[in-house]
Amino acid sequence: MALGCSLPLETENRSSRFQWIKRVLANGLIDPAEVMEPYAREGLDRSSAGGVQPIVIIDQSQATRLHRHEMLMVAVRLGERALPLTWVVRKTSGALGFAEQRTLLERVAAWLPDGVKPVLMGDRFYGSPDLIAWCAARGWSWRLRLKTHLLVTDRDGGETTLKDCFVNGDWLLEDVRLTGKQVASHVAMLHEAGHDEPWIIAVSEKPTTWRALDYGMRWGIEALFSDLKTRGFNIEDSQLRLAERIDRLLLVVAIAVYWAVSTGMWDAQAHALAAEKKRHTNSPPGSAARASPGSLRRLTICAATAARPPPLWTVWQTDSCRCATSNTTTPRMTRGWRMGSDMASTPIR
Repeated sequence: MALGCSLPLETENRSSRFQWIKRVLANGLIDPAEVMEPYAREGLDRSSAGGVQPIVIIDQSQATRLHRHEMLMVAVRLGERALPLTWVVRKTSGALGFAEQRTLLERVAAWLPDGVKPVLMGDRFYGSPDLIAWCAARGWSWRLRLKTHLLVTDRDGGETTLKDCFVNGDWLLEDVRLTGKQVASHVAMLHEAGHDEPWIIAVSEKPTTWRALDYGMRWGIEALFSDLKTRGFNIEDSQLRLAERIDRLLLVVAIAVYWAVSTGMWDAQAHALAAEKKRHTNSPPGSAARASPGSLRRLTICAATAARPPPLWTVWQTDSCRCATSNTTTPRMTRGWRMGSDMASTPIR
């Protein structure tokens, strides 16, 4: 019911909102990827505005506790968090492999603005020769964490492991080949105080400590997972048994997240708190950096009071969404709304 209140539906009847979600979950004709495409294109376009290289993040998380579903998600970093682009849900207790990763990334590649080549970030499971080779073939950059036991071959043909390189002080490796597949990459290593393990990061450009630090921007997707789960919509507590229904539940939640971030951006710009004014003094007006975790809090207040969120850059109507800057209307389930101007991502070094 709370989720239904979070959605921009033209009704004050909470029961009607709940029934709308039930119908969506049961409707096999709804393709989440097709519905998400306009949202994804808008997010990717905004994140690459002004020639900034967008940060695309891939990661996996538990979708349900009771029935052991996992979701593999690709997101784009905006400000200090990330917005969902596309995902897949499987009933499994293990990791989803390269086949599923490739399917999602190929989909995102088709949604990118012309000429835009993002940087892909992922945790240790995604630092695989197959994924690095996929990025290289498409001209993408990468910051992918590697496992310490991986075999590397240097330019002279010598073989060792990444762990041995780290122990020996060889923290910046140029033009090495990874595993028996001999996939080319650079490697940058970093061990910050207070961390149990070093970061061993495959990078697409000449390795530097700063490029290893870029990997920290991957944490934007962790904030997104928190929004989807314990700090937000609690999808893990769903009693759904079928992966396809969980897939459509994620669609509903993803739209609510976009709406929450947009609402937070509007409110932070129009009614910024003193702490927000100080924190974002150098942030561009309307930038996603202003879409702090408070965006969910603000939307929750709207939901709890049955109040409609304020008008944003696109006004959502019952059967269509109307852009604030034009009179054009399009079906609401096949078009995203604008998320403001001057959205910024941190540039990759």
